[in-house]
Amino acid sequence: MPKPKGPATVGGAPGPRRSLLARNRDFRWFWAGQTVSVVGAQVTAVALPLTAALTLGAGPGAVGAIAAATYLPNVAFPLFAGHWIEKCRRRPVMIGADVARAVLVAAVPVAYLLHHLSLALLAGVAFGVGGASVVFDVASFAYIPDLVGEQDLGGANQAMQGSTTAAQVSGPGLAGLTVQLAGPALAMVVNAASYVGSVAGIAAGRSESRPPPGQTRKGLLEGVRQLLTNPYLRGLTAHAALYNVGSQMLTVNLVIWLTKVRHTSVGVYGLALSATGAGAFVGTMGVLRLMGRVGFGRAYAGALLLFAGLPLALAALPFSGNALGAAVAAVEVVAGVGLGAANVLSTTLRQAVIPRGALARSIGSYRMLIFGVIPLGGGLGGAIGQVFGARAGVAAGTAAMALSALPMLGSRIRALRSPGDARTDQALPLAPALDSAVGASSESVS
Repeated sequence: MPKPKGPATVGGAPGPRRSLLARNRDFRWFWAGQTVSVVGAQVTAVALPLTAALTLGAGPGAVGAIAAATYLPNVAFPLFAGHWIEKCRRRPVMIGADVARAVLVAAVPVAYLLHHLSLALLAGVAFGVGGASVVFDVASFAYIPDLVGEQDLGGANQAMQGSTTAAQVSGPGLAGLTVQLAGPALAMVVNAASYVGSVAGIAAGRSESRPPPGQTRKGLLEGVRQLLTNPYLRGLTAHAALYNVGSQMLTVNLVIWLTKVRHTSVGVYGLALSATGAGAFVGTMGVLRLMGRVGFGRAYAGALLLFAGLPLALAALPFSGNALGAAVAAVEVVAGVGLGAANVLSTTLRQAVIPRGALARSIGSYRMLIFGVIPLGGGLGGAIGQVFGARAGVAAGTAAMALSALPMLGSRIRALRSPGDARTDQALPLAPALDSAVGASSESVS
C-alpha cells in the first residue's frame, strides 16, 4: 500500500520546506525571465550613452538629455499607469511592455546599420523604454501577490531583489565587455533579446482572472488615498521620498569630493560605489532568516540603521586619495547590506498591506511621489556643494538620509512580527479637510 503524502521528514521531524523557486513552477519561469531581462538592461544602461558619445560624438549636454529622457517617465507615467493597470489582467500588460521594449531597443542597432542613427532617435528610445518599464514594474508589483500567495511574498521578493542586485553588480562588467566586442550600438541586441526571454518567462506562467468590476470604478487618486490613510504606507512613502532626496544630494557631491578634492582615482571611486551592490546582495539573501528570528519590525529597524544611518560617517572620514576610497567602500558595503534587506522587507510590507484591488494604483502613486523628488535632491545638493563645498554637500545628503528613517522607527512598526500583522492594525484617519479633498478628487475622475 502506498504511503500517504505528507511533509518531508528528517529523523522523524518535519523537514525544511522546499524553496519557492523549487515549489512554484509559474514563479520560477517568471523569475527566470526577469533575471535575463535585468542583466540585458545593464547592457543598454552602458551602451546607450556610449552610442551617443562615441558613435555620434555627443557632448555632456546631449548625453544628459538622453539620461533625462530615461528618467522622465518615472515622474509622468506611474499614476496613470497604475489607474489603467488596475482594470486589466497583468500578464498581457507585462508581455506588451516587454515587446515594446524589445522593439525600441532593437531600433538602435537597426538604425546604426542603415546609417539613420541620430540623437533624437536615442532620446526617443530612452523615453519609450523608460515608459514601458514603468508600466511593466507597476504591473509586476500587482501580479506577484496573485502568483505566489501571501505566505510566499517574502521569498518571491527576495528572489527578485537578489537577481536585480546580482545584475547590478555583475552587469556593468558584462556590458563593458559586450560593448568592447560589438560596439555600443550593436551591443544593444543583447538587451532586445533579453526582453524576448522575459516574454517567454511570463507566457509560461498561469493566466489570471479579470479584476472584479467594482474595483475598476475607483478614481485616479485612489492609490494616493491608500498611501495617505494607512500609517504604514504613509511612513514608507515619507521615508523613501526623503531618502531619495538625500541620496541624490550625496551622489552629486560625493564624486566631486572624492575625485577632485581628495584625489581618489576614478577606478577606486567606481569600486567604492560597486561595494553597495555587493553588500545589498548579502542583505537580500539573509534578511528572511533574520526576520524569522527577530520579527519583521526589528529586522527592518536594523536594516534602516545600516543603510540610512551608517553613511553619516562618510563626511567625517579623515583620509585622502585611495585610502579614502577604500574607507568609503567599507561604509558602502555595510550600508548596502541594510539596503538589500530593507528593499525586500519594504516591498513585502506594501504588498501585504495594500488591498488587492488597489495594488497597481498604489504602487503607481508611490513611484510618482518617491521619484518625483529626485530632481529636488539634485538641485539642493548642487546648491549646497557650490556654496559650502562638496564635503558639506555630502554631510547634508547623509543627514537627510538618516532623518528619513524616523517615520519607520515608531513602536507601531517595530512591534510587527510579520508583514501580514499590519493589516489587522487600525489605520490612522486623515484630517477631515484632506480626506474630503482626496475623496472628491477620486470620485470626479473615472
